[in-house]
Amino acid sequence: MFPARNALRRTAVPSFRSYATQQSVKPPLALYGVDGTYATALYTAAKKTQQLEAVARTIGALQSLLAKDAKLGPMIASPTLNNADKSAVIQELVKQLPKDGGKEIKNFLEVLAENNRLGVLPSVVEKFGELVRADKGEIEIIVTSAVPLEQKLLGRIESAVAGSGVLAAGKKGKIINKIQSDIKGGLIVEVGDRTIDLSVSGKIAKLNKLLNDSL
Repeated sequence: MFPARNALRRTAVPSFRSYATQQSVKPPLALYGVDGTYATALYTAAKKTQQLEAVARTIGALQSLLAKDAKLGPMIASPTLNNADKSAVIQELVKQLPKDGGKEIKNFLEVLAENNRLGVLPSVVEKFGELVRADKGEIEIIVTSAVPLEQKLLGRIESAVAGSGVLAAGKKGKIINKIQSDIKGGLIVEVGDRTIDLSVSGKIAKLNKLLNDSL
C-alpha cells in the first residue's frame, strides 16, 4: 500500500506530500492543512492500488469507532503517549476494523504515529470521506438535529432533496446526520451553499429579532 513507508517514517509532512504528488492520480478535491495532506495521500495511494473501496469501508468503520468512544480522539492525541503506547493503540484499533482494508490502514496509522500526527486522525478521516464522496460524484446533504434521526426519516429527506432539483445533473445526494444539541429541536438542512433552518433555536432567534425590531 505504501511503498515509501520506511522513508516516510524518517521524515515529516512534506515528504508525505511529496509521496502523494508523485502519483499519477489526481484527487477530485484540493484539500489543505496537515489533515488534508494526509487524507489526500491516503486517497491517492488507495486509488493508485485500486483499493479505494476497501480502504473507504475501513475508514468508515474507523470513523464509527471514533464517534462511539468520545475518549478515543483525545487519548490518541495525548503528547504523553510513547512509542509502545501508540503501537498498542493502533493494534487495538486494527482489531476492530474490516480485514479487507485493515492492513493498509494499519500502515497509514503507523505513519501518522511515527510523525506524531495521530491527533489529526479524526479530521483526516472526515476529509478522506469528502474525497471519496467527490470521487463518486456525491453531494453532501448535511442534516443537523438535536438527537440522532431514524434512517426512515433520513431517507425521506434524501428523496425530497433529490426530487427538488437542488442537486446538479449527474450528482447524487449523500445524507449525513450531524448531532448538535443546542439547536434544541427541529432540523437544519444544508446542501452545498443552501441552508434551510427549521430548528427550534433558529425560530427563537427569528422571533427575538422580530421583537427587537418592533421595539
